Amino acid sequence: MSSRNFAIFALFMVQLLYGINYTIAKNVMNENFIKPFGFVLLRVLGATILFWVASLFLPKEKIDKRDYLKFFVAALFGVVINMLCLFTGLEYTTPIHASTISTITPIIILILSALILKESVTKLKVIGVIIGITGALILTLYGKSARAADNVAWGNVFVFINAVSYSIYVILIKKLIAKYHPFTFIKWLFLFGLIILIPFGYKDFAAIEWQSFTPTMTWSVVFVVVGATFGTYLLNPLALRNLKASTVGIFIYLQPVLAGLFAVSVGADFIDAVKIGAMLLIFLGVYLVSKKQDEAV
Repeated sequence: MSSRNFAIFALFMVQLLYGINYTIAKNVMNENFIKPFGFVLLRVLGATILFWVASLFLPKEKIDKRDYLKFFVAALFGVVINMLCLFTGLEYTTPIHASTISTITPIIILILSALILKESVTKLKVIGVIIGITGALILTLYGKSARAADNVAWGNVFVFINAVSYSIYVILIKKLIAKYHPFTFIKWLFLFGLIILIPFGYKDFAAIEWQSFTPTMTWSVVFVVVGATFGTYLLNPLALRNLKASTVGIFIYLQPVLAGLFAVSVGADFIDAVKIGAMLLIFLGVYLVSKKQDEAV
């Protein structure tokens, strides 16, 4: 298999793992086996251990002391706020809603880049932002869940905050990922994230009744930690090394499709006209934002 074909396979697997994760993680929390904050702590703890063990077999790289604070801030937005809001949102919204709203990240990155980095924005991108945000609002205000206990609007707000936090993280790490090897960056990111998370998730983590876990729940937790966290963060850098940004951008559309197919197949969600319409608006918005054009506003 060529390096490019492997990169495409890796990128597809990342979207597949993320897509399945929405349903798996929601099911674990809705069955009251683990509360969101405790689940995030367990997820990051497991992934941190795996990354540091794996690093023992890789070349060592020294971290500049001035960069430790940057790792701390990056972990705050890229691990802590990001994951806490995603899992809290997943507890109340549906897998299709969560995965669709998550694809709005390129739009938020564009807005933050214009506000913080003063990057120029084309008229086409402005239209894309408006269309994408409109889709997210429709999904939040009118979307429904098959589960009576869900609060879709409230859950969608948390998923949106998760997307904003992740977008800030993407902007913050530009210099760090250019300076360090991806694996060095990830292991330190997760270590700092774990340290910050402990005060927030320890109470829920300590309350986990491990003896109550069924085989299905055990494998679900293993999937979230090993597959949807360690696996995705491991495969992503491998994919990004051999593919153009435009190619990578296309794959973001796969995530809600894969998430929806899996959720519907196991009866965790359903498709209706509102979800399809909102999804198409968000997809169009992301496409316009990602499209290259030289004309600036």
